[in-house]
Amino acid sequence: MSSEKTLHVLGLSGGKDSAALAMYMRNNYPELDIHYYFTDTGKELPEVNVFIDKLRGYLGKEIIDPYEEVFTSNRKKKDFDYHLEQHKNYLPSPQARWCTIQMKLVPFELWVKKKIEEEGYTEIVSYVGIRADEPARDGFLTNKVTEEYITIKMPFREDGLNRQDILNILQQADLYSDDEEVQAFRELKLGCNGIEQKLSEELLEQHFEQRLKVIKSDENHPYFKSNINIQTLAKVVSAMDQGKPGYYGWRSRSGCTFCFYQQKIEWLRLMEIYPDAYEEAKQYEKAAEDKRPDGTFYWLGKGTPLSVLEDDERKQMIVDNHKKRYDRFVKKQERQRARNPLQKIIYFSDVDVMDEIYDQAEGGGACVTCYK
Repeated sequence: MSSEKTLHVLGLSGGKDSAALAMYMRNNYPELDIHYYFTDTGKELPEVNVFIDKLRGYLGKEIIDPYEEVFTSNRKKKDFDYHLEQHKNYLPSPQARWCTIQMKLVPFELWVKKKIEEEGYTEIVSYVGIRADEPARDGFLTNKVTEEYITIKMPFREDGLNRQDILNILQQADLYSDDEEVQAFRELKLGCNGIEQKLSEELLEQHFEQRLKVIKSDENHPYFKSNINIQTLAKVVSAMDQGKPGYYGWRSRSGCTFCFYQQKIEWLRLMEIYPDAYEEAKQYEKAAEDKRPDGTFYWLGKGTPLSVLEDDERKQMIVDNHKKRYDRFVKKQERQRARNPLQKIIYFSDVDVMDEIYDQAEGGGACVTCYK
C-alpha cells in the first residue's frame, strides 16, 4: 500500500478568478478534498471579507487563514505595520514586493510545512486560477524548499476556460442573490409585469438615491462608512448582480487598499469612496519620507506622492485619459468584429479590462497570490 498522502490546496485572494476556480472545483471535481485558504492582511476593503463569507457558504467548507494557523502566539506578525517596521519603513514596490512575500507567501509556506510535519502529507497540489487565455502567466512561484513538494495545477488552462467562462461561473453561482441591494435592483428590473425591462437613467437614479439613504441609515451595511455616491453604487450593485464582488464595480483588484499596482483612476476612486483608506496610504508615505531621507518609493512611483492626485486639474486629466483609453479599447473590439463577423463583441466594464486599457499584461505584474 502506498504511503503517499496528498494535500490539495486552493488559495483565495478575494479576486474573481480564484473564487470562480473554487466554485469550478467544487462542481466538477467533488471527489477532491480541497483545503481553501485566504490570507487576510487586514488592509483589504471591508467588502472583501463579506465576499469570502459568501463564498464559504457556497463551498460548504471552512476557508482557513494561514496566519491564524502559524502565528497564533504572535498576533503582531499579521500586521502590515510590523512588517513595514522590519523593512525600515521602506514601502513595498513592484521591485521589492516584500508585502506579498511576508504577508502572503511566508504564512502559506509555514502552514504547508506544518501540515507536512504534523499530519504526514508527502505532496502538495496547489490549484491556481490562471486561464487558457493567459498563456504567458505562471502559477505560484515556489522557493527552493517548497518546489520540492508542491505541484501547481491550472484547471482553467487545462480545460480551456477563458475570461468570459469565469464571468459565467460567477453569474451562475449568484452569490449575492440574497443581498438586499441586489434583490431591490432585480425587483426594479422586473417591474410589475414580471418581465425584465430596460430602465431609464431617471428611474435608475431615483432607485439608487433611495437605496443610498437606506445604506446611510444602517451602520451594519458594508458601505455605511464609505462616501459612495449614486453612480458608484449603481456600478457596485450591477457587479454583484453579475455574481462578482461589489468592489469590481469600481476597482480591478481585491488586494490591499494601497496596492501599488492599481491605476491612477483607481486611486482617485479610492480617495472618493474611502477617504480614510486614502489618507492612511498618504500617512505611510509621510512616515517613509520622515524616516528615509535618502529617498523613498511612493505608491505611485519614485518622486510622485499621492498628494499630486488632489489637484483638480490633475484629477480631470486622469479621468479624461482613462475615458480616452477605454473608448479606444472598445473601438478596437469593434474593428476586430468587423474583420471577423462571427466574433461576438463583448463589452467588458472598464474594471474587467483595466490592464488592457493601459497596455499592460493582466495583473500588471502582480503575483497571482494577491491578484487572482
